[in-house]
Amino acid sequence: MEILKNVVLALHILGVVALLGGVLYQIAPIRTRTARILPGMMHGAWTMLVTGIALVGLQYPLGNDVNNVKITVKLAVLIAIIVIALVNRKREAVATWVLPAIGALTVVNVLLATVWR
Repeated sequence: MEILKNVVLALHILGVVALLGGVLYQIAPIRTRTARILPGMMHGAWTMLVTGIALVGLQYPLGNDVNNVKITVKLAVLIAIIVIALVNRKREAVATWVLPAIGALTVVNVLLATVWR
């Protein structure tokens, strides 16, 4: 069961990398106002959601306590990311605040995961 948890955790981290990498990849297009939501960013956000739910579900059979407040806050941040991305995914060029907001929310989610005990 521990191996499964580690595999799901690795997939979760890859989702973060896809989402944040898509934002960082578009730093120059953000400046020229031609940035957009890349499909890989959407896949990363959905991967984070699915694997995050799986990680929480795997904690119970492993006998670990789950901090439900932390998980709820992380879920709310991820839902905000997904909503912003879904609303803007079909646009040729997104507003200048969209990608920095997605990037900042992703970093906040990583900080919540690592700093909040």
